[in-house]
Amino acid sequence: MKRLIRLNRFAKLAVAVAICVPMAACSSSSDSSSDESSTESTASVPAVVTPVIASVIAAPVAVLATDKKIHMAYELMLTNVLTSPTTIRSVKATAGDRTLFDLSGDKLTLPWIKVLGAKEPGTVLGPGQSALVWIDATVDTRAEVPDTISHAVDIEVAEPSPPLIPQTLVEDVATTKVDKNEPIVIKPPLDGAHWLDGDSCCEVGGHRGAANPINGQLFVAERFAIDYVQLTNDGLLYTGDKTKTSSYAYFGANVHAVADGKVVAVVNNLQEQTPSIGATGLRIDEYGGNHVVQDIGNGRYAFYAHLQEKEGVKVQVGDDLKAGQVVGLLGNTGNSDAPHLHFHIMDGPDPLAANGLPFEFDSFELEGRIVSNDNTQALLDAGAKAEYAPDVDAGQRTNESPLMRDIMGYKVSN
Repeated sequence: MKRLIRLNRFAKLAVAVAICVPMAACSSSSDSSSDESSTESTASVPAVVTPVIASVIAAPVAVLATDKKIHMAYELMLTNVLTSPTTIRSVKATAGDRTLFDLSGDKLTLPWIKVLGAKEPGTVLGPGQSALVWIDATVDTRAEVPDTISHAVDIEVAEPSPPLIPQTLVEDVATTKVDKNEPIVIKPPLDGAHWLDGDSCCEVGGHRGAANPINGQLFVAERFAIDYVQLTNDGLLYTGDKTKTSSYAYFGANVHAVADGKVVAVVNNLQEQTPSIGATGLRIDEYGGNHVVQDIGNGRYAFYAHLQEKEGVKVQVGDDLKAGQVVGLLGNTGNSDAPHLHFHIMDGPDPLAANGLPFEFDSFELEGRIVSNDNTQALLDAGAKAEYAPDVDAGQRTNESPLMRDIMGYKVSN
């Protein structure tokens, strides 16, 4: 787990809570198992005993990313209903005869699968034990986006009971509809060059891996969240003492509204944390630091977190914002290791008790991409210089979603 970006301590706490609490399979209102058409489609399928049952936390939404692929990022919950252990040998997301995502062999490990309650990585589900599997199903064009996705889960049971339960079998489970709603297109929340996406979709880092057990339900609010930091022209995150906010040139940068909409929640009474040290003893409602939640319409809410203390929040509940308007100043409040903006779109007003939704920025320049998560971490830990990945198709982009480690230039217009 050392590879997770420590900028997102907010997300890391959620991971720690989620993976330490044994729980049964979770579902939500978007789970396709409750869909009438799903019931009809399975009515003619012969009954088969499935020792591992499965559900999808939220139906996937297709989004175009900077690698020019269409990504459908979501989570699959697996639960062993037997009184003996079951081993997960592979998990595939399929659409007809197409395999959209394949976890097998060396790939079937952290961070893509986590057995809840287990202290060590593994793929063995004890009696009644569950696991989360993070899926990143991809296709090349929107025309290839399927109507439904199913899951072929290859398992081996410790105590077979043939003919009902053979020792090994491949289950076809948790068929889910793909949400055909287009992702929202928004303006950038920041202005200027060299903004680094330190942690976001579609790899499993601190954000995607944050599954929050809130009020008896599992939420993945940060599925598409971004932690933004800004590099200098020399490719550094800070100059001087990394424990001082003044060493981060972008500290205090304007944070802009990404769309029109009303402010529905504000926190503005928290103090700055010491960079590289982090916070302790925070209540759950303090992890986002000083923040703003904005209703941007159609059941979507924008979350701007870790804003500066004192005058760092420029709006109040009830304000009707216009895209580009200054919401606040980038800070280091709440559960934060270094000054950054945490930003995401969600399907409810609570930053934790909601599911994250994909979004695309209307226009930005893709400057490049950091070569590895280790290099990203070294920017923070050791003041290292950014190393750019080769063969990145840099240039102007329109209606695309950033990927983890992308470096972007934004231009905000009111």
